[in-house]
Amino acid sequence: MTATKRPAPADRGGRPSSEPDPVRVSFRRFAGVRTRVLEVGPPVVEAEGPKRIRKRAAEKPRAPRLVLLHGYCDSADTWRPVLAEFAAAGFAAVAVDLPGFGEAQPLRPGPILPQLDAFTAAVVREQAVLGPVVLAGNSLGGTMSLRAAQNPRLPITGVVSIAAPGFLDSWLVRAVARNPLPLRLFSALPVPVPGFVVRAVAEQVVPRLLYADAARADISQIRRFTGLFPDYRATTARLEEARQLVAELAEAYQLDRVQVPLLVVACGKDKLVTSASGRRLHTLVPHSRLLVREDWGHCPQLDDPPEIAELLTFFAAGAIRITAAQDRAEVPTGVPANTETG
Repeated sequence: MTATKRPAPADRGGRPSSEPDPVRVSFRRFAGVRTRVLEVGPPVVEAEGPKRIRKRAAEKPRAPRLVLLHGYCDSADTWRPVLAEFAAAGFAAVAVDLPGFGEAQPLRPGPILPQLDAFTAAVVREQAVLGPVVLAGNSLGGTMSLRAAQNPRLPITGVVSIAAPGFLDSWLVRAVARNPLPLRLFSALPVPVPGFVVRAVAEQVVPRLLYADAARADISQIRRFTGLFPDYRATTARLEEARQLVAELAEAYQLDRVQVPLLVVACGKDKLVTSASGRRLHTLVPHSRLLVREDWGHCPQLDDPPEIAELLTFFAAGAIRITAAQDRAEVPTGVPANTETG
């Protein structure tokens, strides 16, 4: 199935306005950053006192908690279609706006990845009190999930990395790192490009970059993305930020430290991170599983929400079983199998 345009008016998350929203929205702080949290699943019952809090933490419920991380220039809203699937199934999950994106507070000056590391770790620790945490990230979110898995102190049960950059990226990502002539000329124009021109170009480019089939793009999702480029100044700032981030990706990974179950998802119609990049990641983490879908684009959570939801649910259940078995046997964590489908 593929996300398509809908005849009914829709909100920014792609949900028809006539339907009740199953997603709970709140604002919380993680690592000092105020951000928006989208959440589904049974509401957490507030404890009556410290003893109850300690008891609940000690019980360690076995129902998994999915933590969903978005990509660069995206927001938690990219996961709304998947969250709706989880809500219908009674599955607990949260999606958060990463610092600098969506409705989160801006990034601070300096390196980007360490700020996102601290934020991700705080989200994981909060959710781990409620159940085993499985991290799933798309694009930059995939990078942050992998980096979190490199930290042995974080209580992570499993990781799903979808189209994480930094391995064998497309020519477009490599071009951003080199700051090519077209980007330099755009940033140096003596007269700023009018905002309506920037948005018109973005509306043509964004669907082709995010979806497997641009003709089937959800217009509400596209408008959400193009809203990030309201004018010339904002666009040049995002381009410079992207260049810094791509440079940081060169030393982003220490994959020999990833010991938790890992599912690598590679997408055949991805125009930003090639499917060869996913295969490369799979070879670098021998215990990982690999899923290749030739019909998915860079953001499969937009292409095929039901199947992504089913995939994450299945992986989370398996990761919990594997971890429990390894805890009993006291053996290193890993997933001793490889799977590849087209």
